[in-house]
Amino acid sequence: MNCPTDIILVLDASDSVGSGNFSLLKSFVSEFVRGLDIDGGNTRIGIIIYGSSVAESFSLNEYSSIFSILSAILSLSYAGGTTNTAVAFEFVRTTMLTSAAGDRSNVSNVVIHVTAGQSDDASLTAVSVSSRLYTKSACSNSNNNNNYYYYYYY
Repeated sequence: MNCPTDIILVLDASDSVGSGNFSLLKSFVSEFVRGLDIDGGNTRIGIIIYGSSVAESFSLNEYSSIFSILSAILSLSYAGGTTNTAVAFEFVRTTMLTSAAGDRSNVSNVVIHVTAGQSDDASLTAVSVSSRLYTKSACSNSNNNNNYYYYYYY
């Protein structure tokens, strides 16, 4: 099935993760990305790394080959600091999920959050996420921009 998707990976690189686990996280993300149709243009990937603030990112339109994305993942740096999930999701909403950053209006958005700690401010995080949460099925026949948020706690 042809199901174009824009995927944003929100990766916790705070003190609760630690530098050793951050290296494991980069390996996991690399394996995940290898299974996607990047080179065919079906899937676009954007990544943000956060701790106390958004430390690094690359947008959906920055890399278009699996090789370039894997190289970018390998070069990501551990951030440290607190687990400021609210600022990470605000960055996703206001910066990553925009046409300027490569968000395609006619495909579904999937945001995957991988973290080892609880947010510094759960109420701000909830507001950031709920303002863009939809429950439509992926790859519907409509041209609506569906958004999905997944949370993974390890």
